[in-house]
Amino acid sequence: MSTPAAPDLFRSERIRRRRAVSRSVELLATAAALLAVAVLVIVVASVAKRGAGALNVDFFTKTPDFAALPGQPTGAANAIVGTGVIVGLAILMALPVGILTAIYLNELAPRRLANVLTLALDVLNGIPAIVIGIFVFVLFVNGHGQAAWKASFALAVLMLPLVARATQEVLALVPNSYREASLALGAAKWRTTFSVVLPQTVGGIVTGATLATARIAGETAPLLFTSSLAGNAVSHDPSQPLSSLPLFIFLSAEQADPKLHEQAWAAALVLIGFVLVASLIARAFTARSRQRLTGER
Repeated sequence: MSTPAAPDLFRSERIRRRRAVSRSVELLATAAALLAVAVLVIVVASVAKRGAGALNVDFFTKTPDFAALPGQPTGAANAIVGTGVIVGLAILMALPVGILTAIYLNELAPRRLANVLTLALDVLNGIPAIVIGIFVFVLFVNGHGQAAWKASFALAVLMLPLVARATQEVLALVPNSYREASLALGAAKWRTTFSVVLPQTVGGIVTGATLATARIAGETAPLLFTSSLAGNAVSHDPSQPLSSLPLFIFLSAEQADPKLHEQAWAAALVLIGFVLVASLIARAFTARSRQRLTGER
């Protein structure tokens, strides 16, 4: 009569062991998540503590003057406007090309060619920003002068593989049954892609574009080669060198004036705020897209 109890004993022992392992993994994952959040909180709190005092009306309306007398109000208005122009042009350059590249790789290209081009995008994504800056300098700047659109091109090269790979991944998540149903109804391949597949991936594309924008917004190395000879005046002309927040942080941090150091921290806080706002907009856009596709309210 004692024989049937042995398998039950072993089974209950395995269950307890599996529950213990599951609990341990959950605790490790929770600790890792809390650690990541803690690092973010520490970074944001440190930047806010050092730079919040310099965020005033002058910071957003005045231009920098590294030779200003003590007490003379200065700011980073030209850097804020220049960042908007440079990053905006980079988005216009990279977003359409990245999305179309992903569509070709996932929907149209032969599998062997798609694998090769995907590997090329991964390699491009790993190239350091300073190498891209030197490449654009040799290609466009050397002998022709600096300009904001050249800085935008360098940032677009950095942004392109991120947008393309993110779009490619979300396109791969769309079930093939959607494509097959559309093709069975007589729709052309291009109409199936743009009318059936793409609407399912808008949220993922926006998220990928937001992450790519957040990455290039803080890049300094390409700007040193392409748009560092900028004046202090506020300008929107992309054919001329424009200042930017990363460049302003770099130059201000090299000065001996503690006030400029505080403004550098303030500029870093503005960049963090920009990334936060962009992320919130992306999440709102993603939620709205999901509601429109599912019909939820």
